[in-house]
Amino acid sequence: MELDFERCYRAVDSRDQRFDGWFYTGVTSTGIYCRPSCPAMTPKRQNVRFFPSAAAAQGAGLRACRRCRPDAAPGSPQWDVRADVVGRAMRLIADGVVDRDGVPGLAARLGYTERHLHRMLYAELGAGPLALARAQRAQTARILIETTELGMAEIAFAAGFGSVRQFNDTVREVYATTPSELRITRGGRPAAGGAGTISLRLAYRPPLHAAALLDFLALRALPGVEEVRDGTYHRGLRLPHGPGTVSLTPADGHVAATLRLADLRDLAPAVARCRRLLDLDADPVAIDAVLAADLALAPAVDAEPGVRLPHAVDGFEMAVRAITTQQISLASARTTLTHLLTATTTQPADHEIDGEVDLQSRGQLPDQQELRGFPAAEAVLAAPDSAFRMPGARRETLRAVARAVAEGALDLEPGGDREEAVRRLVALPGIGPWTAGYVAMRALGDPDVLLPTDLGVRRGATALGLPDDPKTLNAYADRWRPWRSYAVIRLWRAA
Repeated sequence: MELDFERCYRAVDSRDQRFDGWFYTGVTSTGIYCRPSCPAMTPKRQNVRFFPSAAAAQGAGLRACRRCRPDAAPGSPQWDVRADVVGRAMRLIADGVVDRDGVPGLAARLGYTERHLHRMLYAELGAGPLALARAQRAQTARILIETTELGMAEIAFAAGFGSVRQFNDTVREVYATTPSELRITRGGRPAAGGAGTISLRLAYRPPLHAAALLDFLALRALPGVEEVRDGTYHRGLRLPHGPGTVSLTPADGHVAATLRLADLRDLAPAVARCRRLLDLDADPVAIDAVLAADLALAPAVDAEPGVRLPHAVDGFEMAVRAITTQQISLASARTTLTHLLTATTTQPADHEIDGEVDLQSRGQLPDQQELRGFPAAEAVLAAPDSAFRMPGARRETLRAVARAVAEGALDLEPGGDREEAVRRLVALPGIGPWTAGYVAMRALGDPDVLLPTDLGVRRGATALGLPDDPKTLNAYADRWRPWRSYAVIRLWRAA
């Protein structure tokens, strides 16, 4: 990815936080890399280099600035929305695929050889998959060092490092200090809430319309899985190594997150899924600029800047919700889903965790009565007919989707191929363009989906003086590209 020096330097000189995560500023005279918005004195031009990723800056021998903490900047909105191989790879790396399955596993998920994948990532990001995963491990380790009382050996393996020595060397290289000194510097204050509780801040690019996010999630909250209470969103998570829960509270400049995990190796995937759920890596200024160019949407954009597109922490869950909601109200769908959830939820067995530390014995598993993650595809597939309070044809559609996901024929996770997923969805009986589009928009993160036949979209169009005929609205919406999904959220709010 080519970075124009003059444009980047102007952003740094003005300390424009909109560009945090788009690129990183390396200062060769100090050996430090920063966010564009770093409050430090603007470096001289001859001492500046720009990098497309934190991993690339680290690969050039630079360490993270301790003042602006660039490793914790919002993720690049480019990788968040791009549907090509590099964008998919970045989302999978953020979800911890390299830590769990290695580079061969990542390459297999994407359908490329390891060599070609490395070549593509290096060309775009200045670093290969191992370097990108290593940068993420360093950030995960820093969070655990600063917010827990775990020993350094426990943190090393929880963050995904293969050895304590590798962990120590990486922390020294990235932060220019030892892990012990890093804990002392930050005061060594563990998070409130007991063992296994991790509190951190999730950065975003302003503006963020928090009320719109919470309203959207509250209206669709599924009892037993999620709830919105006192300005905080709570939900259960089904993570690669065990269950967890999260509480998300929008605040000024960040979202406060409190995580409780059965296995600390799930910290990076949990953070990635929470960021994705709240659409925190979006570029709201760019999105609103396109939508506000339409006179019909301009008043809504001016009144409510920064409306985000809530995504999903579980692609299969979103597909089940979309199918269940077909032709019925949200309230009816919630009742149906609650019955399905009750029928497929079993009491979790003692969680066996590899390694020297039994995290469950330390109280790090969620309580039995807390919110739970949505059931896996295998559980829904095995559910009896009585679990599905819906017409037989729709029940078979749900089972067809569950079977395809369980067998690996359908990938609904962030790194999946959007076009291929939509093609396979519509090939299943009972799934039409609306359902496939809704899944693409919320589960796969496609920013450019329009649902012209959706009743709420048509009502919102009418309220804003736009055509409500699906064919006419579809043609009109070309002016909203490539952000039609965000226009859908605006139309739903207008309805």
